[in-house]
Amino acid sequence: MPFPDTDRCADTVLGTLVPELLSPVPAPPLPEAELPHGETDPDAAYRMVRDELMLDGNARLNLATFVTTWMEPQAHRLMSGTAEKNLVDKDEYPQITAMEERCVRMLGRLWHAPRPDRVAGCSTTGSSEAAMLGGLALKRRWQQRRRAAGKDTARPNLVMGANVQVCWKKFANYFEVEPRFVPMEPGRYHLTADGLTAYCDDDTIGVVTVLGSTFDGSYEPVADICMALDGFEAATGTDIPVHVDAASGGLVAPFLDPGLMWDFQLERVASINVSGHKYGQVFPGVGWALWRDREALPDDLVFRVNYLGGDMPTFTLNFSRPGSQVVTQYYSFLRYGFEGFRRLIGECRSTARRLAREIAAMGPYELITDGSELPAFAFRLAPGTAGFTVFDVSQAMRGRGWQLPAYTFPDNCRDVSALRLVVRTGFTSELARLFVTDLRRTTERLARQRERTPAALTVG
Repeated sequence: MPFPDTDRCADTVLGTLVPELLSPVPAPPLPEAELPHGETDPDAAYRMVRDELMLDGNARLNLATFVTTWMEPQAHRLMSGTAEKNLVDKDEYPQITAMEERCVRMLGRLWHAPRPDRVAGCSTTGSSEAAMLGGLALKRRWQQRRRAAGKDTARPNLVMGANVQVCWKKFANYFEVEPRFVPMEPGRYHLTADGLTAYCDDDTIGVVTVLGSTFDGSYEPVADICMALDGFEAATGTDIPVHVDAASGGLVAPFLDPGLMWDFQLERVASINVSGHKYGQVFPGVGWALWRDREALPDDLVFRVNYLGGDMPTFTLNFSRPGSQVVTQYYSFLRYGFEGFRRLIGECRSTARRLAREIAAMGPYELITDGSELPAFAFRLAPGTAGFTVFDVSQAMRGRGWQLPAYTFPDNCRDVSALRLVVRTGFTSELARLFVTDLRRTTERLARQRERTPAALTVG
């Protein structure tokens, strides 16, 4: 039996079972600048908010986001049933704390921590917070090493590809670290080992590698990058650790690419982050930050408080937040297990690769990636295509409800304008068929408009 559309069910309740809620009396205008003077009937307030939300896009048709947009009803119930429980209150909610610790240990084993019982980790609100915690640990360890050697700590830098997610630019700005971006080059859209060490020196706190670029879904060659840094250390004596931003790929590669060397199997990898609310099958927001052992996380970054009852260590940028996402993450690990995740993610990758082939066969498009790493891929208009752009395609697809992002690549490759499609659990084969049909019709319509345009603009 197919799952019911909860939005439609709620509308049925309002429109059929409780017709008196649909009063003909005009509703007051929605407050926008100040609190209303008096109270509002809860059903009326619910209806007004819900009506406005109807103008938002359909999350299931959002092909831009890597974030989970479908969960089983049992996961819904667990999340809503624990939303009021404060995760940071570990003394009051010890079982949620235990579930968080279990998830950390499970991820440590999944990522080949040398001693899973010694892995250090925590849940976060998402990969942005987890990445900043990883960056802070890199900076603090570098400062400690420099001070022990009698050197200054005034000019830390962090090396990464120009394709990193914006959270790393925020980290560098907020925590006063010089970002050193290795630029893209035509045909190379992420960080590689080639030329990497030219950006490194004794002030480098670490190198960030990305397992699943947001630009095109590709994996960076973490093992090759570590090998290049091994050579740099042999030549200079400078030991530079690696953080793997596996926001999306950390819960893809272990199941579909078991032979890929990217995690704690590589001794130079000090820390890893992942988003549970991406391919971890949990609604936002939950992320995870793990360090290969407790020595990789400096003790002076961990605070201990007791004013919620009990002695409680904490290393996060937030304090109070709901425990519901951690509960649901544990549910998803329990529910699917290794084989279940391999099936779910495998279906996503198969759908992505099939879509990529069908889009490449349409004619005006060429692939940048093909969905063979993350279940996501980027494509562009073939050079010489005239009369419309990828931005026109993106805008036209919105008319059918599809959110298909168009964007330009960073410096050195700004001539590349692309569309990106992300396949997640819940993007069924039927939705994929409908998407291809709509994209083909949209492309044909834009091409006909081009033919009627006297002066066609040629795009690269």
